[in-house]
Amino acid sequence: MTAARALVALGSNLGDRAGHLLGAVAALSRLQGFELSALSPIYETEPVGPADQPPYLNAVLVGRSALEPEALLAALLEIERAHGRVRRECWGPRTLDLDLLDFGGRVLERPGLSLPHPRLHERAFVLVPLAEVAPDWRHPLRGATAAELLAKLDRSGVRPWEPAY
Repeated sequence: MTAARALVALGSNLGDRAGHLLGAVAALSRLQGFELSALSPIYETEPVGPADQPPYLNAVLVGRSALEPEALLAALLEIERAHGRVRRECWGPRTLDLDLLDFGGRVLERPGLSLPHPRLHERAFVLVPLAEVAPDWRHPLRGATAAELLAKLDRSGVRPWEPAY
């Protein structure tokens, strides 16, 4: 298989949030068959789902993957586990969340894997960083760019992250 452009969303709202994101980036950089191309700035966002949880840090990375989408997803899930991710509740707090947003424009619907990610067009916390690192990306089903999709959403809950030193 030739390498395909892969878009991955990163999120964390427990523990060392920035450390979890940067640890995931480092792990993906070492992954055989994956080459990191770009990483967005980090944003702080309000949680989706239960409101009684801390704010998230979110980012998006772009890479080239020679792996099949299922193999890349399996690697993402393993990186989550290595960072202490435990799946307890839908949209609950987490140390690390890695979502495969798009893989070479493929449209797939398989158990455990939907491409493009089924809710990415509804999420400003994904589209803001995505528009920065992949401005030419078009949603394979909707035909719109990340910026065009983002223009339809309220982005007020997505703000640049400023680390406290």
